[in-house]
Amino acid sequence: MALARRLTAAGLTVAAAESLTGGRVAAALTRRPGSSAYFLGSVVAYANAAKTNLLGVPETLLAEHGAVSEACVRAMAEGARRRFKADLAVAVTGIAGPDGGSPAKPVGLVWLAVAGDRGVWTAVHRFAGARRAVTAAATLEALSFLYSCLGP
Repeated sequence: MALARRLTAAGLTVAAAESLTGGRVAAALTRRPGSSAYFLGSVVAYANAAKTNLLGVPETLLAEHGAVSEACVRAMAEGARRRFKADLAVAVTGIAGPDGGSPAKPVGLVWLAVAGDRGVWTAVHRFAGARRAVTAAATLEALSFLYSCLGP
C-alpha cells in the first residue's frame, strides 16, 4: 500500500476515528505487515455517547450540528489525534442507510477529516448504493484523503 510506504518513509504515525465505517479504515491500515510502525490505534465511536466519551466531541456540538457534519468529523479527528498522540488522525462519519437519511442529510452522505500539526482538512462526499457499497466507498475515500493530505 502506497499510503503505508509514505507514512513509514516520513516517520509519521496515524490514528483513526470511525463511525460509519465501523473499523474498516483501521483494518485497511493494519493489513500490511509492520503496520505498527505507523498505526497507533482506532476508536470506533458509533454512538454519540462514544464520540463524546472516547473522542471528546462536545455534546453541544452534536446537539447543534449532528453526528453527520463537518463539525463532528473535525472534532473526531482532533480527538483521535489527541488520544493516541499521533502525528495524524483520519476520521469518518456518515449515513450508510438504508434508513436514517433526510433531505438535508441523505443516505450516502459521508464526511471525512484528517487532523495534523498543520490543521484539519475536511471533505464531503455522497456515495450511491446499498449500505455495503457506501461503507466500502467511504473507507477507500478516507484512505485516499489521508494520502492526499500528506502532500507532494
